[in-house]
Amino acid sequence: MSQVKLDEIDLRILRDLQENGKITNVELARRVGISAPPCLRRVRALEEAGFITGYHAEVEPAKLGYNVTVFAQVGLDSQSESELSAFEELVRSWPEVRDCHMLAGEADFILRIVAQDWETYQKFVTEKLTPAPNVANVKSALTLRASKHEPGVPVRIDKEL
Repeated sequence: MSQVKLDEIDLRILRDLQENGKITNVELARRVGISAPPCLRRVRALEEAGFITGYHAEVEPAKLGYNVTVFAQVGLDSQSESELSAFEELVRSWPEVRDCHMLAGEADFILRIVAQDWETYQKFVTEKLTPAPNVANVKSALTLRASKHEPGVPVRIDKEL
């Protein structure tokens, strides 16, 4: 992986692409104050260096019939590395689990799960999650609404602080 020393232009590129991954290279170059060819070279270097790991479209879950989002805290019977890895591998096979994070504290993992409705979520819990190997307990928190969703991380540019 190439070493990239980030300057203000790189940070602006990262910020603008994170806000709108569909922006054209010409518009991105205009916004960050350079011409299109060096802008494209910088974007490619940021991709090669692993700063940019992918592009995706944000979709509206309800438009596709996913009206329920649940955060499930999962406790395991064993926290050995092999058991943790096996659980993570199993979770990757479940499309309804959109995020999985290992935690320090009371629960071992937190999962963000989407479902068409509460009954569909309950079926997932009773038929897949709870009976999964090594799962000791599951605590569910149904979301009522999302008041903020910002993918990525804050990209701070020194001159703007």
